[in-house]
Amino acid sequence: MIPRYTRPEMAAIWSLENRYQIWFDIEAHACDAMAELGLIPKSAAETIRKKGAFEVARIEEIERETRHDVIAFLTNVAEHVGPDARFLHQGMTSSDVLDTCLAVQLKQASDILLADLDRLLAALKRRAVEHKLTPCVGRSHGIHAEPTTFGLKLAQAYAEFARQRERLLAARAEIATCAISGAVGTFAHLDPRIESHVAAKLGLAIEPISSQIIPRDRHAQFFATLGVIASSIERLSTEIRHLQRTEVGEAEERFAAGQKGSSAMPHKRNPVLSENLTGLARLVRSAALPAMEDVALWHERDISHSSVERGIGPDATTHLDFALARLAQVIEELVVYPEAMRRNLDRLGGLVNSQRVLLALTEKGMSREQAYRLVQRAAMQIWEKGGDFKALLTAEPEVSAKLGAAELTELFSLEPHLKNVDFIFARVFGGA
Repeated sequence: MIPRYTRPEMAAIWSLENRYQIWFDIEAHACDAMAELGLIPKSAAETIRKKGAFEVARIEEIERETRHDVIAFLTNVAEHVGPDARFLHQGMTSSDVLDTCLAVQLKQASDILLADLDRLLAALKRRAVEHKLTPCVGRSHGIHAEPTTFGLKLAQAYAEFARQRERLLAARAEIATCAISGAVGTFAHLDPRIESHVAAKLGLAIEPISSQIIPRDRHAQFFATLGVIASSIERLSTEIRHLQRTEVGEAEERFAAGQKGSSAMPHKRNPVLSENLTGLARLVRSAALPAMEDVALWHERDISHSSVERGIGPDATTHLDFALARLAQVIEELVVYPEAMRRNLDRLGGLVNSQRVLLALTEKGMSREQAYRLVQRAAMQIWEKGGDFKALLTAEPEVSAKLGAAELTELFSLEPHLKNVDFIFARVFGGA
């Protein structure tokens, strides 16, 4: 994590203070359960709750000697608790604390990311409704295809991010499991009811079977989901970058008062936020592969995953949080130019209606091959020399023999391309 791309709420989740507080909560909840089961004195559990404390600097000092972070933490807590600290961590192993803590942190991070998605979805819906019938040209392969609306572009993004929200909800549920099962996961020195108690207190599900660690296929799924969300961020930001190109000019990021686009060229207004989002998406996706490689650990446990997760956990969630918030702001403030959209739509002299003419000719009895040849021949003349596609078709005897002037004029109407916009919006937004 670097400050430039870190928001304070997400940073707090990955702070050492939060990490050690979760560790303490796990240990204290376990002691409460042990006390209820008569395994340790209730007074000891109460003392641990009352006196338990830690200092980050002291833990780091102890760890420099012990070279073990959980032992350093327990030693520091014991300095505050006194003799009853001997009941801390009874029958537990480090992974019980570390893995359960990570589950809590990823659940907390997911809640922030879900809120980010909600903000983005609200922005996309509002702007989609605003531009529901704003006509623009649709492009395939980067080339003008047929008319669409800018609202449909945004509605498509809304539907995509709505799916991403469902995926994140599922990934959150997948990752949020608790394991308090001891060395090699056999509960040899623990009552399984302790695990159930800790899980309930932390709002986690119980890991059905752990091999001393929570299985890492859960984590692989989680980080893969973050990567898929990042890809959708890149798709929408790439669309904005293309629309802001000088030759297109249909939409652009808000250019704030006092903002500078270039150190050399005062006229520049660059899509820097969308370009930044493309880069952040790459960083988030980069977490998916090492998370998948973490699945194959040795036997019941090794720690080759530990260094990976210490990096990708904070980095991927922090970068995605920042990216979602930035994308929401871009959409909220996006400057849209309907006049430019209409100019671009008309730029090829009506060629975007070629399919309607093709279909009309076949409906009049002409073979598809002949109709395609006639329409394409006229279209290529417009491509190469410019002009009015409808006028050129009107002057084509084989076309005019099948289609009268009024029929041709109707074929160049925008209305048929918009007739099902309400239907699509109802499917996406439920009648918005």
